[in-house]
Amino acid sequence: MRDGTMRALTIIVAAPDPERLRGALTLAAAQAALGGQARLFLQLDAVALLRAPIAAPRDAGHKAAGLPSLEDLLAEALSLGVVLSACQSGMSLAGLSLADLPPGTEVTGPIALLQAQTEADRLIFA
Repeated sequence: MRDGTMRALTIIVAAPDPERLRGALTLAAAQAALGGQARLFLQLDAVALLRAPIAAPRDAGHKAAGLPSLEDLLAEALSLGVVLSACQSGMSLAGLSLADLPPGTEVTGPIALLQAQTEADRLIFA
């Protein structure tokens, strides 16, 4: 924003595609590194991407290019303060419990997520 404050960013990952998650994590980590608030919300089937071990088919190519694996990128984003949220219905679909998710993951739903948004916040679908 022009007054120097950064609008909060929420990215909704709505498909179980590890490369979409990688892109969302990259944007969220960049937002957090710049001092802004960032949240990732994995909806429905996308929650399965958080099942350990966290990996993506293209991890080897990313590592060969000097980029982090999906697991390392997630750890980096979380260390920068990115908030990770999992859809409660998605957890049920994937057969996951809170103990199965990365530490600090919040469990919420679309209504609560949208209620927490302000008019100034940015909401992106990945």
